[in-house]
Amino acid sequence: MSVELNHTIIHARDNRESAEFLTDLLGLEITAEWGPFIAVALSNGVTLDFATIPADRIALQHYAFLISEEEFDAAYAQIRERGIEHYADPQRQHPGTINHNDGGRGVYFMDPAGHAMELITVPYGGWTS
Repeated sequence: MSVELNHTIIHARDNRESAEFLTDLLGLEITAEWGPFIAVALSNGVTLDFATIPADRIALQHYAFLISEEEFDAAYAQIRERGIEHYADPQRQHPGTINHNDGGRGVYFMDPAGHAMELITVPYGGWTS
């Protein structure tokens, strides 16, 4: 049996603000809007469906995105230009910098709803053949 993640719903204070934050940062596009959802498609076919809910009902989550070195350069430039607080680690002990784990680079930051976002250029454990 083949199992694939098709979509996940990301709660936001403002679904458009959160969707546009991610699309602007990663060079993605909003691919659909229906009902309470604004969808952003990723290259592996998964969509992130942003839904507006009351702020006090948002359970903060962590979302990690595997991107190329070139995409990392572009996104990290946007993070710095926009003054987005960012860290080399999930505990936020190393502000204003990135990490170099597993032969790649990574950075952590928060989205407008307070979700922990992570960009990495190499999967944890490194690339396997």
